[in-house]
Amino acid sequence: MTSATGSSPFIWRCTLLCLLTGFLSGCGINNIPTYDEQVKATWAQVENQYQRRTDLVPNLVKTVQAYAGHERETLQAVTEARAKASSLQLDGNLLNDPAKLQQFEAAQAQLSSALSRLMVVVERYPDLKASQNFLSLQSQLEGTENRISVARRDYIQAVQRYNREIRTFPGRIWHALLYRGMPLRETFQATSEGAEQAPEVDFQ
Repeated sequence: MTSATGSSPFIWRCTLLCLLTGFLSGCGINNIPTYDEQVKATWAQVENQYQRRTDLVPNLVKTVQAYAGHERETLQAVTEARAKASSLQLDGNLLNDPAKLQQFEAAQAQLSSALSRLMVVVERYPDLKASQNFLSLQSQLEGTENRISVARRDYIQAVQRYNREIRTFPGRIWHALLYRGMPLRETFQATSEGAEQAPEVDFQ
């Protein structure tokens, strides 16, 4: 039978462990990995929305081509921009490689620019603008562009919070002691004139 004296050290150890765990949690020891996971989750949404847009492009080009087939240069620019954006092989290391992130962003900006030019061309064709198929694609593209903007905003905010945690006290200490291998994250930068602008798809 265990005596009260024998169980006392065990109780004290458990109490001390609970207090220490609470103290470390309150000091933000888990903030850096938590914020890093939020960065990755918001980035996944950015990728999902860009992929959604990429998937819309073939039907959009085909629909425009049926009414404005002689606008070959503009249609070809959109097709080539989509192919370039689709050719990038994204993996988990993208967020740790500023050069790859910039390449990805530049390809998406090029596609945005090509879509903007295509929408200017569409303005010349009333029959195309009245096509139910085009109106459906227009609505989907407009909604996707809005979701891209939201996803990018959420990603930027997540990166700012993560980077701020690493650069400020006490996160800076925890980073130096426990999370040295977790780098600062890059955020979006405009890669060309007008790259930060979503394509205009509203004909109302």
